[in-house]
Amino acid sequence: MAWWKAWVEQEGITVKGSPHFNPDPDAETLYKAMKGIGTNEQAIIDVLTKRSNAQRQQIAKSFKAQFGKDLTETLQSELSGKFERLIVALMYPPYRFEAKELHDAMKGLGTEEGVIIEILASRTKNQLREIMKAYEEDYGSSLEEDIRGDTSGYLERILVCLLQGSRDDVSGFVDPGQAVQDAQDLYAAGEKIHGTDEMKFITILCTRSATHLMRVFEEYEKIAGKSIEDSIQSETHGSLEEAMLTVVKCTRNLHSYFAERLYNALKGAGTRDGTLIRNIVSRSEIDLNLIKCQFTKMYGKTLSSMIVGDTSGDYKNALLNLVGSDS
Repeated sequence: MAWWKAWVEQEGITVKGSPHFNPDPDAETLYKAMKGIGTNEQAIIDVLTKRSNAQRQQIAKSFKAQFGKDLTETLQSELSGKFERLIVALMYPPYRFEAKELHDAMKGLGTEEGVIIEILASRTKNQLREIMKAYEEDYGSSLEEDIRGDTSGYLERILVCLLQGSRDDVSGFVDPGQAVQDAQDLYAAGEKIHGTDEMKFITILCTRSATHLMRVFEEYEKIAGKSIEDSIQSETHGSLEEAMLTVVKCTRNLHSYFAERLYNALKGAGTRDGTLIRNIVSRSEIDLNLIKCQFTKMYGKTLSSMIVGDTSGDYKNALLNLVGSDS
């Protein structure tokens, strides 16, 4: 499933919202859950994980109208830790959430390149445009300029190229001659010479459509006798290697890419909660069911079973609600 098709599929959605929705009683339930001493976490989970993002925005409006308080701020003051982080993530409108994740990845010392790579390589042109708009509205600066200021060298170039969203071509047209030419150019830029022409790799990976790239990867394998992934791994390293491989993975199968991100967040000692929260929240109304299927195919176990084994308490219960049943 090419990455640009993945976001239009109804069957992919795990959080569909409430069919008989009325924000006022929901707002009241949340108010009661947080009023006085102690908090009824289960009531918060029952409301917020069973509503769509659009419905949560309505609940927030109703909450403010009825009780004169900001819902997100109230949740932040009542909850803590990973559970708070997850519930607050649910309250952000989609593009503002991704803008926040990008902003958080760049603020302070050090940059979480992995977060920036994941978001920019896996979103469509329209999604990127909305994220850039939300970023500018919320943080008063240009996402592109902030990325330029926070990264350098070829990594900066590939991220800025990805941000342009030039890979969107839903027509599915492939020029076989151009695909062969691109494959030859990639081979000449990497395996054939001593040293690597990184810009050639960046240009082809960031400006060609997914369907075209699939053909390029096939032709490349014929010419080089190895996969494009193998060549990228031997020719580049660090964050640039991660960025290039991510583009290839998202081109080949977007759901497999997210399944791998979730698996790596959960496997081994400790949990990468930022990755887990971001991907479950941001894909829950797009294609999380399809990611779950791919997850089971790739790892022989369900996403839910790994969440049960790796998380606990209210955090675990809220995640499981968002992920939905394994049927």
